[in-house]
Amino acid sequence: MGFVAVAIILCFSYASCYANLVRSEDAHVNPEMNGMVAMYHTPRGSYFGSRAKIGIWGSPNQGRFQESGASILVTSNELEDLNALEAGFHVYPDLYNDNNVHFFTHWTKDTDRSTGCYNLKCGGFVPAEGAELTPGQAVAPASTYDGDDHYISISLHTDPNSGDWVLFRDDLEKPLFLGHFPKELCPKLNGGAPRMAWTGFVSYPKNEPSPAMGSGHFPLEGERKAAYIKNIKLFDSKARAHDPYMEDLLPVLDRPDCYHLSIVDFVVKDRVYFYYGGPSGCIG
Repeated sequence: MGFVAVAIILCFSYASCYANLVRSEDAHVNPEMNGMVAMYHTPRGSYFGSRAKIGIWGSPNQGRFQESGASILVTSNELEDLNALEAGFHVYPDLYNDNNVHFFTHWTKDTDRSTGCYNLKCGGFVPAEGAELTPGQAVAPASTYDGDDHYISISLHTDPNSGDWVLFRDDLEKPLFLGHFPKELCPKLNGGAPRMAWTGFVSYPKNEPSPAMGSGHFPLEGERKAAYIKNIKLFDSKARAHDPYMEDLLPVLDRPDCYHLSIVDFVVKDRVYFYYGGPSGCIG
C-alpha cells in the first residue's frame, strides 16, 4: 500500500483548520492548543452518513490536557458557524480523569463558540433507552502492538423518516441503536450534509510535545501495528449503505513530519480502508 507523503491542507473545507479549533467541555475554542489530523473527507456534496470499523488503541502515557482519537465526522462546509456531528473513540484525561479509551459524541452549530459539547454534558445527543454503549463510556480492551486487534464499528446516518441523525453500533450480531442527534440541532446538515470525514486526530497544549496518534506507529507498519479505519461505507437518503468511490475520499495530512496517512485501499469490495498515525513528540 502506498502512502501520502506531502502536506495536504484544505482550509476551504473544514479540514485541518477545524482540527485546530479544540473542543473543550465548556464549548469554547482554546487558542493555547494545537490540533492535528490524518484523515480523509468527501468533496462538497450531499451526504447522508457513513459506517466504519475503527481500531481501538490506548494511550497510557498521554498528558492530562492532551487528546488522541479517531472518529466519523459530519459537517457543513464553512468554518464560520460550522455545523458538525461526530462519534468515535478517544483518550482525553482532562475530560474523564483517566487514561482509558472512551466512546464519545460531540456536536456544535457555531464552530464551538457558544454551542455544543462532548457526550451528554449539554442537551444534544439523545441516548437510546437502555443502550449498552453510551457517550463517555470506557471501552476495553484496547489493541496491542503486533498482538490482539480490537475494534468497534459504528454508523452515523440520517433516518429517512424522522430526518434525525441516528447512531448505531454495527459489529455485533445485529445493529445496536445507540441514540440520535435531533435534526433541529444542526440545521445546515438537514437534507444531506455537505461533507463527511473519517479522522485520526490529536490536540495538545502548544507548550508541550504532541501525544501519539493511533497506535503510535506509522501506517507503513501495517496490520496489527498501525491504527486503521476500515470497511468505510456511505449511506444514501434511504439509509442504504454502499462503498465509496475513489473520488469520494480526499486526504488531509497537516503535519507529515509528525504523522502519516496511507492511501485508501479500494481493491476488495466491502474493505475500503486506510492506516494513519505516528509517535508522540511532535513540536509546534
